[in-house]
Amino acid sequence: MNLSFGVLLRHRLPVLLVILGLLSCEKEANTTTSPPVVTPGLGTSFSNPLLPSGPDPWVYYKDGMYYYLHTTNTNLRIWKTANMSELGSTSSVVAWTPPPAGPASGNLWAPELYFLDGKWYIYYSAGPAGTDLGRQRTWVLENSAADPTTGTWVDKGQIASPGADFWAIDGTVLEQNNKRYFIWSGHNGTDAVQRLYISLMSNPWTLTGPRVELSHPEFNWEANGFGVNEGPEILKHGTNTFLVYSASFCGTDQYALGLLTTSATADPTLPTSWTKSARPVFSQNPAGRAYATGHNSFFQSKDGTEDWILYHANSNPNEGCVEKRNPRMQRFTWNPDGTPNFGVPVAINTLLPRPSGE
Repeated sequence: MNLSFGVLLRHRLPVLLVILGLLSCEKEANTTTSPPVVTPGLGTSFSNPLLPSGPDPWVYYKDGMYYYLHTTNTNLRIWKTANMSELGSTSSVVAWTPPPAGPASGNLWAPELYFLDGKWYIYYSAGPAGTDLGRQRTWVLENSAADPTTGTWVDKGQIASPGADFWAIDGTVLEQNNKRYFIWSGHNGTDAVQRLYISLMSNPWTLTGPRVELSHPEFNWEANGFGVNEGPEILKHGTNTFLVYSASFCGTDQYALGLLTTSATADPTLPTSWTKSARPVFSQNPAGRAYATGHNSFFQSKDGTEDWILYHANSNPNEGCVEKRNPRMQRFTWNPDGTPNFGVPVAINTLLPRPSGE
């Protein structure tokens, strides 16, 4: 997600929150700390960050290749690589440039790429070009080519629940019980709290509704800056389905990951199917120069033996919710109760073993 002080002023009216946003912007402008160093892979090792910039990183694996995307604001780009540890030496391809005007002409955020029903789809958030971010919605593109870095992307329009055309960002897909669901962060039409919603899909570009709220900010760690639940991502393991989400305002150093858990056979549209963790499952590590850790995705190593989390972080405090956020990855494990153990964000420039099979 990308936010500016403008959206705070227009859509987060409480004075305290506006001041917080302004202070964040001022600190960012005055920072003199050094930017992160991107170190190329050395033999069997790599280090974070993977790129100098890359908010809201996403990766999708198919036929031996990883397809990576992140927020660029102005267009949608795809990086194609055989090895995630070599992302820094990979060139991107522009998949989509929005029209110069219209309801999805600017502020392109959080793209996610999927191969569904024999075609490629990109879900992304966008609104009219400019600084008024209150009209952000979620949109869909379709490509029938075998390789998503080739072919033609066709605009399938906005994806929204019937009768609920409200602010909506960060869409992701869940497949469960032979059904497909869309999960996103949005408003309820009466306040500016960012909540997580789910809706049944009839095809990759259509929601059949109704939309159901799964989560809203309840704990203090979800309300730094202001109350936010966003960036939902699905992780499956054993008999469980996990919904990992980002909490608090993305411009705060306390941006962190929360966790919802349900059974792999439960009805995900029932809020009672989900259990929410009372504590964050991944958060900042100042000693490792990892601040505002969040908006992640997941992938497995090429040989399928390791689980990895891909996330963004700032390398210095008070850098805000802008392009200084850089993508990082690290291996994670599983707790005895079957829940993910993401550990602590690894310090930047630390040599780490490459994912197994690279």
